[in-house]
Parts: sequence; structure tokens; C-alpha cells
Amino acid sequence: MKRRNLVVALLVAAAVSGALLWPKGREVDVASVLKAPLTQSVVATGRIATPARIAIGSPLAATVLDVTVREGDQVQPGQVLARLRADDADALIRQAAAALAEAEARLTQIGSLGQPVAAQQLAQAEANLGVARAEAERARQLVAKGFYAQSKADDALRNAANAASAADTARAQLAAQKPGGTERQAAVARVEQARAQLTNAKARAAQLTLVAPSAGTVLTRKAEPGDVASAGKVLLELADAGETRVYATVDEKNLRLLRPGQKARGVADAYPAQPFDAELYYLAPAVDPLRGTVEIRFRVPTPPAFLRPDMTISVETVTGHQDATLVLPSEAVRDLDGNKPWVLVARDGLASRADVTVGLAGIGRVEVLKGLAEGERVILPASGALDGDKIRIRAPKKPKVGGLQVPQGMTK
Repeated sequence: MKRRNLVVALLVAAAVSGALLWPKGREVDVASVLKAPLTQSVVATGRIATPARIAIGSPLAATVLDVTVREGDQVQPGQVLARLRADDADALIRQAAAALAEAEARLTQIGSLGQPVAAQQLAQAEANLGVARAEAERARQLVAKGFYAQSKADDALRNAANAASAADTARAQLAAQKPGGTERQAAVARVEQARAQLTNAKARAAQLTLVAPSAGTVLTRKAEPGDVASAGKVLLELADAGETRVYATVDEKNLRLLRPGQKARGVADAYPAQPFDAELYYLAPAVDPLRGTVEIRFRVPTPPAFLRPDMTISVETVTGHQDATLVLPSEAVRDLDGNKPWVLVARDGLASRADVTVGLAGIGRVEVLKGLAEGERVILPASGALDGDKIRIRAPKKPKVGGLQVPQGMTK
């Protein structure tokens, strides 16, 4: 029994002595406030976009005779891209040409034949009118003298009236044949109508030759000789030559950092070792409510030859830089995205809260404008310490070589 009491007493004494010798406070990891250069940037992923995509197709149902370009070819304005054939195109041209010839002949006939004939007919009608009026006068006189019955005078007057009507008709026909007359104007209208039909037929036939509307690059070729092209079917697709652009999206929280005119660097996923210059020129006026992102666009003033439409591009926009400033790991700042960021500072063995003002945010680091001095040590949140806790700073881990810890200074 005495032996057991002795063992218990020894254990209690050992525990008490251990508690007295063990350092007090929570063990924490810290990060030091250092002065260093810092660059703030926003990285976005997007794709190469050309100013415009042009779909080339036939407005008519036709057979493809020839396609003169392939994917990747550079084309110039007016260059022939494909030729088609429609069986009725030539027939329509011939029909319209014949109608035009007929209308022009009719107009010529009015001027060279119709007008003179109408003039002669008017002269004859007026002569007939003169004779009829003279006959009517003689009949009236003879009736008055009793040589003719009244019916004879009535017949003569009727003939004179008919002759006057025929003269009026001839006069109207002559007026219609003259320039500005209704017959001449109708003939001119028929000529213009036939000429328009011929122009339309030729234009329709011209649509069977597909040409490039502007300089650009052939993106897709969707037709081969012998294919039947229906009206509206896209046969070729061109990327209009012009300014190369990058369309990308960023998280809406980066809006406050971006503004048009900022310089950027782009990198194609296919050519990571060949960056190129870009410039931010557009910020979308609205935010995508489903994704919380904003579309941004960049110009590429001197695009490298390897860029292709729809190529995936990463663009880094530099939004700020300091050659030397106080920096701290981002993880050390609490409520970094809030209105009042703060830190826990290790001071005299205690964790002390300190409000800070932050500036630029780099990759994994943040600029400290107010609240801390160079060399101060900030407690990392993962340590679990609270404001006012007693703390002791954990010694930094020594680097390992071959999986074993070695003293500092022995690493290679």
C-alpha cells in the first residue's frame, strides 16, 4: 500500500513539474511584414475574335461548278471564290433581251412611221371635213330654193358631222404619236421595263459567281464541285481582315480594377512561350446575373502570325505596381474582401488585433498601407488564436533533404 502511494505521489510531482516547465500559450505560425516589389494584375481567359464573320452563299438554287479557295487562304476584295450554274439563267437573259429589242423597235416605229401616217390621216380627215361642210352648205341653199327636199340637207349635215368627228380622232392620234404624247410615253415605258428586266436577269446570272466582298481569310469550305446549292445555303465562311481582338470574361469583383486603355499581355495556350501585347478597350455595361462575370475585350495591335480565330487566350492586365512597398501574405489578412480588414499581430507574447488598410493585391500577397510596420509578425488564421490569447511562435520548419530534416545551412 505504501509503495502504491509512493508511485502516485511521484506521478503527481512529475505532472506539476512538467506544467511548470512547459511554455505557456498557444503555438502559432506567423508571417513577417516585408518590404518588396508588388504587381497587381487581373487574369482573364477568352478567345480570339475577328471583327466580322462573313457567310458566303448562293441566293439561287444552282449546281456548284468550281470552288477556287480552301481553308486558310487569304482572299482580296472581288476575288472569285466559287462558280455556280443555273439552267434558266441564260434563258432569262435571252428572253429579256428579246423583249427589250421589241420595245425599242416599237418606239422607233412610232417615231419613223406612226407619227407621219397619223399626220397624213389628219390631213385627209380635215380635207374630207371641208368637202362635207361645202356639200352641206350647197344642200341647204338648194333646199331653200326648192330644188331638194329637207332630207337631202339633213343627210349633208350628218356627213359633215361625221367628217368633223373623224378629223378630231385623227388629230388626237397624231398628238399621241408626238414626243410627250400618250402613245410615245407608253412605248418609252415599255422600253424601260424591258431594260430593267434584262438588268435583273443579268444580275441574277452574276449571282452565280461568288466573290469576296472584302479582304479576309477562308475559315470553312462547305461545298465541292457537283454539289447542289440551295438558296441561302452557306458555301464558304470568311473572317474579315482587320483588327484582331480578344473577347474574355472576368469575375465581377475585378470591375473596380479595370478601365479602358490599360495595357495587357496575352498568351495563347498553344504558344505559351510567345506572349504578345494587348490593350483593354471595352467593359460590358451589364453583369451576367447567372455567372457573376463581366465581358471584357482587348485589341491586339500587332498580332503574331500564329493567332487563329477562336484560339484560347489568357490575358493578364496590369492594374497597379509598386517597386517597394510593405507586403504580407494574403492569407494573413482577415476579412480581406470586407470593409474593415484586420490582422492579429504577435506582440509581447500576446495576439493583438490591428486594423489595416490594404492597397494592391498581387498573387498570394497584399500591400499594407496602414496599420503595420516593417518586420512585424502577423499570426496566420490557421493557428486558431484569438485576440488577447497568450501565444508562442512556432519555430519555422527546417528544410528537408532526402525526406530527412537537416540543420539550417546544410542544404544544397
